[in-house]
Amino acid sequence: MAAALPRTSREIQLVGLPDGLPRPEHFGLAEVPLPVPGAGEVLVRNRFFHVSAALRTVIGGGLEGAPFPAVLPGDTLLGAAVGEVVSAPEGSGLRSGELVSHFLGWREYAAVPVAACTPLGDVLPDPVAHLAQGWTGYSALVHGAAVREGDTVFVTGAAGSVGSLAGQIARLLGAGRVVGSTGSPAKAERLVAEFGYDAVVLRGAEPIGRQLAKAAPEGIDVLIDNVGGEQLRAAVAAARPGARFALVGALSGQLSTVGDGTAAPVEIDSFQLILKRIVVRGVSGMDHSEARGEWNTLFGGWLRSGQISFPHTRVPGIERAAEALHEVFGGRHLGTVVVELSH
Repeated sequence: MAAALPRTSREIQLVGLPDGLPRPEHFGLAEVPLPVPGAGEVLVRNRFFHVSAALRTVIGGGLEGAPFPAVLPGDTLLGAAVGEVVSAPEGSGLRSGELVSHFLGWREYAAVPVAACTPLGDVLPDPVAHLAQGWTGYSALVHGAAVREGDTVFVTGAAGSVGSLAGQIARLLGAGRVVGSTGSPAKAERLVAEFGYDAVVLRGAEPIGRQLAKAAPEGIDVLIDNVGGEQLRAAVAAARPGARFALVGALSGQLSTVGDGTAAPVEIDSFQLILKRIVVRGVSGMDHSEARGEWNTLFGGWLRSGQISFPHTRVPGIERAAEALHEVFGGRHLGTVVVELSH
């Protein structure tokens, strides 16, 4: 006999606009009536949701053309989630108990449109791996930068959710040398020892450009950029003729202690772009959605064979979600951070 549903659900809501980076006190744990799904909606009991630094951009601000609207005081936060179907409309093809992914995280229960639910099946060995950001790194390497055998690849923000997988993926796709960046010596050691990097440059040590010249003395062919700012400038200086740059993030702006995280200005030498014939392309994880199945099959195979590992931290309980976001902003963890819900 199925367990009775609760009458309420808990959610993380924005309670005040921050001046600079959001802190835990800008969020509240609210108890709301259990969602009642409307026509064409699925009731989902969330099991995990992703804690992403990209939330900074939508908290109180938002960007025109971005896939998610601004989050204002009183709104519940949004993010990728994995949950279990509680009920689904007839003809939807979804079954009670089935695991799905969707974007109404930061809450215990969600009423999600059928079209916004993706059944997960067993292609990955662990459901939480569906919250990995390896797809973004893979898409940037394959579709954005067209990585080639023997390329030297530079990944900025290498210890983050995308970067901690992008270095491993680049190696598996044939890169000859993989260089990353991070702000933590301890993370740098792990990136080299565990996650496919040959060398790591440290933010806050000597100038990034000087470090990159030592780490990649013959220059770089590919940039997977999660950061922008000084690191993007250094990549332009280190680029070899015909280098391909895939820009996937802008943490230099998103994690700035000033502003609202919706801009990441950087001054680069356009003469170098021209003389070196550098190709610069913006890449979104929502691009090439038709190839997502191809990625999941590859990722699942690599995980099962041990060719790739998925570094992540599971934070237990929605009560700790706001603190987990604060820790992500502060760079405490390596890899993907998820909140694991208990019911």
